[in-house]
Amino acid sequence: MPQHTFRINGEQVTVDVEDDVRLLWVIRDLLGINGPKYGCGINVCKACTCHINGKAFNPCSVRVSDVKPTDEITTIEGLPATVGKDLHPMQEAWLEYDVAQCGYCQPGQIMAAVAKVRQAREAGHEVNDDDLDTIRNICRCGTYNRIRDAIKAGAENM
Repeated sequence: MPQHTFRINGEQVTVDVEDDVRLLWVIRDLLGINGPKYGCGINVCKACTCHINGKAFNPCSVRVSDVKPTDEITTIEGLPATVGKDLHPMQEAWLEYDVAQCGYCQPGQIMAAVAKVRQAREAGHEVNDDDLDTIRNICRCGTYNRIRDAIKAGAENM
């Protein structure tokens, strides 16, 4: 069986798995990291959103063979380590704004939010409503207003 090596949450890992297995299943089933959720499996709902090299991506749509040994994958479990704290400022804002209801989509929502704030800053501005309109993560509970408020608050502390 082929071996695949990459970094996840700051740790180098090697997995024995067929090339065409989706990275989400490697993360969840082989590595036991359960923050990224399975929602649709076709890159639509975004419940599995993680970061690869600091950018948002959906591992349900990426084959493990497409990940390079130099790629750094961050899941919600590894997000606090990126700022050296127990919680990332975006996670703190999520708690402050009482965003979650069922909570299923929240890891993906937070990961998308952090990536969007970084993207806005790379473009030379703070995250704004137009930026937030481009986030396409689905929340079945409909807490979108609290999500948007929490993103703005979290961005202030990032």
